[in-house]
Amino acid sequence: MLNSAHAHHADVVIVGAGVSGLAAAHHLVAAGVTVIVLEGAADAGGRMATETVDGFRLDRIGQFLNTAYTEPARTPGLEGLVLKTFAPGALVHSDGRTLRAGALTPARALTSGSLDQARIGAALARLAALPEERLLARPERTAHAALSSSRLGTTLRPLLAALLRDPALTTSSRVADLALRTFARGRLAVPEGGAATLPGLLAAALPPGTVRTGVRVRSVATNLVTTEEHGDFSCRSAVLATGARAAAELLPGLRVPAFHPVTVIHHATTTPLPWDGSLLLDGDPDWPVAHTAVMSAVDPTRAPAGRSLVTTTVLGPPPPTRTVASRLARLYETATRDWELLAVHHTREAVPAMPPGQDTRRTVRVLAGLYVCGDHRDTNTVEGALRSARRAAAAVLRDFGIPVPTAPEATLPVAA
Repeated sequence: MLNSAHAHHADVVIVGAGVSGLAAAHHLVAAGVTVIVLEGAADAGGRMATETVDGFRLDRIGQFLNTAYTEPARTPGLEGLVLKTFAPGALVHSDGRTLRAGALTPARALTSGSLDQARIGAALARLAALPEERLLARPERTAHAALSSSRLGTTLRPLLAALLRDPALTTSSRVADLALRTFARGRLAVPEGGAATLPGLLAAALPPGTVRTGVRVRSVATNLVTTEEHGDFSCRSAVLATGARAAAELLPGLRVPAFHPVTVIHHATTTPLPWDGSLLLDGDPDWPVAHTAVMSAVDPTRAPAGRSLVTTTVLGPPPPTRTVASRLARLYETATRDWELLAVHHTREAVPAMPPGQDTRRTVRVLAGLYVCGDHRDTNTVEGALRSARRAAAAVLRDFGIPVPTAPEATLPVAA
């Protein structure tokens, strides 16, 4: 944390030490550009936050990653990222039965006697085979409208709601297709040790002194960033890597999107809960639970030995905890009276909305010397946040007259 009030200088000052800001810093540093990252909070990481309670590691928002993501392999500093994968596909509980979606090929599903699984497998296989540009060229409507014309709505609706974190499915059908394509191509996953591991790796791999926390920015210009208590930072360019609302407050005129709220509820069990690491989706709209998982079965580092961590996501405001516990008892077919409520995290602006008409590659260059990145400039995922950071860094380098490095070939991050 800075104490001096005199002016500071770097080629680029980045405002915001979330995933996007840290990733942009890495791309610029790798090109020989000096960078300072200013963060108003006490810690880097932004919404990818994890708190520790009695030995349990609890994510605040619980974003999914996917082994099919390509940006982690393109981002310097993430070489040590280990992804813990969920069981293949996802379990969908609907109408009193549970169906595994996305885990079987159409032929194997038919062999097992499940016509619904065969149809889902065929639909996902078609999406997985399509190039991204083909998906983005499709006619656009809401995901709800697209799904209403499909025979797979009952099963795909809870899956899409979980992937998009949008219970009403107001998201663009193109974005929904991209989400299903990624789901079909890889495995859902989380960073080993908690969501904060990913930004933690990025921050730790930057040169010492690059990230300055507890610094509240007051104004941003192409050549100067002013702070409330830590003096001025002169620069050749500035990058806004905050959330959409904070970016618009610093740069009036930027559009502020609507947001999807998310509530994450963590329970601890007194004894280990037998579970195979599956994501369990609740297809009953009369209950508030969107999806739930025994996170310690996916990533054992998230719970002390001999206990299980159950993480449940509600796509909206916090419901009564008794209601959630009652529903979890039905979904897991076990008593939940002895489960300990560890935390309830509600984030009102958890996910930028992406309705029809949303550009999934919104410009990151406002003008020469001023740039914006974050998941609100791309797809509203960790992949999108990292990609927007790479695009913003490339725009800075082009304006500096520095050759843009060729991105390394995408390889799957380590999955365990």
